[in-house]
Amino acid sequence: MKKLPVQTAVISLIVFFGLSKRTLAAGSDTLVVYASGPTLDQVINGDTTSTGQQAHSVYELISLDTTYVFLGQISPKASFTVLGVLGPNGRLPCIQPGVLNDGSIPKTLFNLTRNSLTVRFKNLYIEDMSTNGSYTHPSYDVRVSADSDRVYIDNVVFDYNHGDVIGYTGNWGDFFITNCKFRNGVEPIVWTDSETFAPIWPSTPALDTVVMKYNTLFCDNGYACAPETPTRYVDFSHNSIVFLFMQPFWMFAVNSAKIDNNILYGAFVAGEMKSEYPWWDEEFSPALPSIISFDTMNVKSDSVFDPGDAGKPDWRMLAEAKRIVQVENNDWYEPSAITNLWTAWDDSAKGSDSLYTPAWMNTRTAHMFNDKTDWPGFIESGNMMGVDPGYGSSFANVLTGGGSYGVGLLKYFMLIRTAQAPAIGWGYQIQSIPSGSTNWIPSWPLPEAADMQYTNAVVKDGSTDGLPLGDPGWFTGGITGVVQNPKFVPTGFTLSNNYPNPFNPSTVIRASLDHSGDFSLKIYNVLGQLVKVVDRGYKQPGVYTYDVNMDNFSSGVYFYTLRQGSHMMTKKMVLLK
Repeated sequence: MKKLPVQTAVISLIVFFGLSKRTLAAGSDTLVVYASGPTLDQVINGDTTSTGQQAHSVYELISLDTTYVFLGQISPKASFTVLGVLGPNGRLPCIQPGVLNDGSIPKTLFNLTRNSLTVRFKNLYIEDMSTNGSYTHPSYDVRVSADSDRVYIDNVVFDYNHGDVIGYTGNWGDFFITNCKFRNGVEPIVWTDSETFAPIWPSTPALDTVVMKYNTLFCDNGYACAPETPTRYVDFSHNSIVFLFMQPFWMFAVNSAKIDNNILYGAFVAGEMKSEYPWWDEEFSPALPSIISFDTMNVKSDSVFDPGDAGKPDWRMLAEAKRIVQVENNDWYEPSAITNLWTAWDDSAKGSDSLYTPAWMNTRTAHMFNDKTDWPGFIESGNMMGVDPGYGSSFANVLTGGGSYGVGLLKYFMLIRTAQAPAIGWGYQIQSIPSGSTNWIPSWPLPEAADMQYTNAVVKDGSTDGLPLGDPGWFTGGITGVVQNPKFVPTGFTLSNNYPNPFNPSTVIRASLDHSGDFSLKIYNVLGQLVKVVDRGYKQPGVYTYDVNMDNFSSGVYFYTLRQGSHMMTKKMVLLK
């Protein structure tokens, strides 16, 4: 375990917090936290001033040789950031639940209970299997219980969750979920749980913005993106959904949405039994299951977005004409093992309780996209049906199961559909934590990394923006820049100071563009030679954030330059290995 670099900071923290000198160290507004000593919830919840205010706004996790344990939920008193410092080969600091005195497992990691917070989680591995290998249900990694909170989650692995990974009950929240990996989210018995993003039942809060980009959802039970309550804007783009038991989307009350450049592979395996139709996971009006499913607004949804329409005799069509929904350049493919399973089930059921298998769009949704008079803002184009991306051979083990792959997806379907309770779930190389182990850390790199690099060039070149279809991070090995708030137009052309600085090997750069046009962000050495192009091309106005990795470069001073037309800004950064 590393020791603290500044002895004076250690002494002051021992006096203030009464914590081990190997636990944390302070610097300006940042608290460096080590995994030894008190649990993570004790450190963050106890980090207060003499007046009860939150003492720091950034908690930097740097331990990589063991996990950070929590025994209770973390509820910030003010806006804060939990930032993991990347290790060799991009390893992430890991957080996992411990075991309470009564043998139970804490259910919630982060719970936002105060209004109007801005909270960021970056570079973390959240393992929901506890230190003794058990788990709890339901569980929540990030729970938003307050109104108007803004949540940024970037480069976080969520592993083995048995409830809602990101759940909310608060109104008018904003969620920006980027470059994340959601894997093995399977609750064996309650197969309708393990949702990636959804409101916590029975709440019906309204949302402002949901952005999910450059993520992978791999071996999950529940919805990928389910803002089923009134939502102003959803952007679900460049995500890879690989094996999903239930339907990927449930966003029928959304005002505007963009579903572009995604891969949906083995999605909606559960289908819908005839005994479940109608009203099983239905929207405002019943329709057969489909990958893309939308419905018309109800009175509550429209009154949220445009109160002026309320009471008008034609309020519904006024609302529908204002909606903008774009579904472009997605690839949907079901492996033959899954389609054969569906056929065999129907042959066995012989109509008594056969299966409605999912279509791309049900009749109701297809009508909305085809009716340009009543739904002029609904656009669908460039989508591929039945094109195999060509993932690696190990993914077949998810279907058949065995060992670290659990019971297997095909057998899981049969058990669930015959009302049997599986003893274990299904998944891909599920983590194993030996009883009584100490200093356990998850496998790294993620074992699916190589087989996620699919081989079909048609799919790889099938996006609207030149990036590989689905999550491009499996090919680039890095983080993709994201517009953090699509509604915010900066008032100036700005370039932030990189953070951290000095850095090793990664640092974050933020650029603001106040008008559209060609731009570039490049890095030069002290001789003025171009050494790295971070990004370039045509951009809309917005705030762009980049996680820049310089692992293959030598220590020294570098300059990064932002250009757009006649505007240029340059700043200095120091790589210190």
